[in-house]
Amino acid sequence: MGSRSLENRSMVDEIKCSQGGTFLYDFGHPLLNRVADSFIKAAGIGALQSVSREAYFTVAGSLDSSNGPPLELSSARKRHVPGLKGETNKESLEAMVKSVGQESIQWGLAAGVYSGLTYGLKEARGAHDWNSAIAGAVTGVAVALASDDSSHERIVQSAITGAAVSAAANIFAGIF
Repeated sequence: MGSRSLENRSMVDEIKCSQGGTFLYDFGHPLLNRVADSFIKAAGIGALQSVSREAYFTVAGSLDSSNGPPLELSSARKRHVPGLKGETNKESLEAMVKSVGQESIQWGLAAGVYSGLTYGLKEARGAHDWNSAIAGAVTGVAVALASDDSSHERIVQSAITGAAVSAAANIFAGIF
């Protein structure tokens, strides 16, 4: 391989492995690779969502600094990140980092469980008919159990929502 061909390769081409197109890791089994890939992608999305929410609260709170943040902003902020004080101090930064970490782990685990279950069910059953709905329901239960409010109603609601969203996504994927 000459230096000319190295210059024309993109960063993604440099990172990708030549076998299978996986990024930076190969655990030797497609199930593990799929779970890890889903976890990493969703954890990044969760971190971005958490940071963007905090940026919104910071900007919205500073726009109305004379009266303080509106009641709905302050109550929403307390629910999501109770340690944030709206100031740039060490405790607020630590609370934000903790929130980002928790959110990214939660998103990553949900995506990893869902991806692993859909792949495992497809391999075990040999069909891909209702696997995504079953995986969505189990993932919804796992997310509900990991939340602060894990009542029976919340668990059932999360299972139904997970199954419905997953089935709808599967149906729309075939249409589009």
